[in-house]
Amino acid sequence: MSVFRVEHTQNYTVMSNYHLRDKTISLDAKGLLSLMLSLPEDWDYTLSGLAHISMESKDAIRSAVRELEHAGYVQRSRVRDEKGCLLGTEYIIREQPFFNSGNVGEPGVGFPNVGESNAIK
Repeated sequence: MSVFRVEHTQNYTVMSNYHLRDKTISLDAKGLLSLMLSLPEDWDYTLSGLAHISMESKDAIRSAVRELEHAGYVQRSRVRDEKGCLLGTEYIIREQPFFNSGNVGEPGVGFPNVGESNAIK
């Protein structure tokens, strides 16, 4: 058995393995979520801002964010001023998915299926 040791001296992120083991989301979504979790809260979480620090296009980022929204890892809401003008978008990023109890048929928070599956994808 091989043993890999990584020396963490500076500039590293500690995060949950939950999303990394979730078989219901793509590698693109896992990578984007890991990147988003590693950024400070005041980062520019726009599609352009995320595309700027990666080699992905805005369309690829948009697709991965939508996948993460559908899976419950990301919530986006538009922020408007008192006149109704759009100010931006607020992101809530979670290490584990969140679903409102009103979402009938949606999976809840728990461990992803990490066992073998007979389903064809």
